[in-house]
Amino acid sequence: MPARQASNHRSRGRRGPDADTSCYERQVTETLARSTTLGVGGRPLRSVRVSSDHELELAVAEAQRAGLPVLVLGGGSNLVVADDQINGCVVEMRIQGLTFGSSPPNLQSPTETVIVGAGEVWDDFVAAACARDLSGVECLSGIPGSVGATPIQNVGAYGQEVADTIKWVEAFDLQSSRFEQIPASACEFAYRSSRFKHREAGRWVVTRVAFELVRGGAPKLSYGELQRAADKLPELTLASVRQLVIELRRGKSMVLDTKDPNGRSCGSFFTNPIVADELALSIADRAATLGYGKPPSFPQGNGMSKLSAGWLIERAGLAKGTREGNVGLSTKHTLAIVAHADASAAEVVRFAWRVRETVEAFWGVRLVPEPVFWGFGTLEDGLPQR
Repeated sequence: MPARQASNHRSRGRRGPDADTSCYERQVTETLARSTTLGVGGRPLRSVRVSSDHELELAVAEAQRAGLPVLVLGGGSNLVVADDQINGCVVEMRIQGLTFGSSPPNLQSPTETVIVGAGEVWDDFVAAACARDLSGVECLSGIPGSVGATPIQNVGAYGQEVADTIKWVEAFDLQSSRFEQIPASACEFAYRSSRFKHREAGRWVVTRVAFELVRGGAPKLSYGELQRAADKLPELTLASVRQLVIELRRGKSMVLDTKDPNGRSCGSFFTNPIVADELALSIADRAATLGYGKPPSFPQGNGMSKLSAGWLIERAGLAKGTREGNVGLSTKHTLAIVAHADASAAEVVRFAWRVRETVEAFWGVRLVPEPVFWGFGTLEDGLPQR
């Protein structure tokens, strides 16, 4: 596939690797289980840690010379790794940097552009933005992982998603060996999706993301659960809403906590399904007949509605804490699949299939997983075959 150029992209040519990458390559002595929040997975053939654009170029060139796929590892919070050895070169993204606007700042502008390195911890960036009274990402507080992963998934929670504030994404094109600055309008953002995740999956390595945040903006309170909780706050500020979001997430075991028995997970394992309005109405009718009450449903336009995957899972008979061997649903949140001690990736996949098939048989809706899968081969609607 030829390198695709979007309008107004900024590109810069590769400098041409002229040095050996051995100084960046790490000896693979541990499994990737230690690098993911799910805590399962085998060893990669190679592992390289990069902290600059040039190191990334060198690492990619070496992997391509060896005929190895490039697998980018950030915080490991949205990743399921197969148990066997992974055929690839894992590139651990450690490019740092957090730049707020111009110096001196343009106080006439209502917004401020923040450029963040892909290796920065996502929640550290959110905390810094809120501390500077910049709104636009406060509802995304407490989400684990790195900044570079957020545009790929179009990460979202509590009524916000990164597509709301991303100005551009800088990424390295593995096909052309060039860096591109891709404007948000060319990222093809959709619900938990982007060009980086689907149409051009595996082609780009995100290196930096620019966000356009609002100076002194009010917190966004469009999500019902957050609205109700915020009504009890003595003062409505970005800092107070950020803390409230973290508390809500902690109540669902959706923040990193090594002491939490539900903590070994990828967070929400399935996306909320978007279905035809006719199917949504049919599900609502059946739910009423069964005495389940009205299922959460959110109009999306064009005859489509978004349903709650967690509600569908629980009402299909899979309660919180449902367990099969070493894997089960969180006791706090039916959307999270938890890998307990001694769990394997194969067990996680089998259990995910059980959840998907149970929901599909009961409601006629096929759930689609959120995580990225490494080393499993063919995927069926996003889930590895058993």
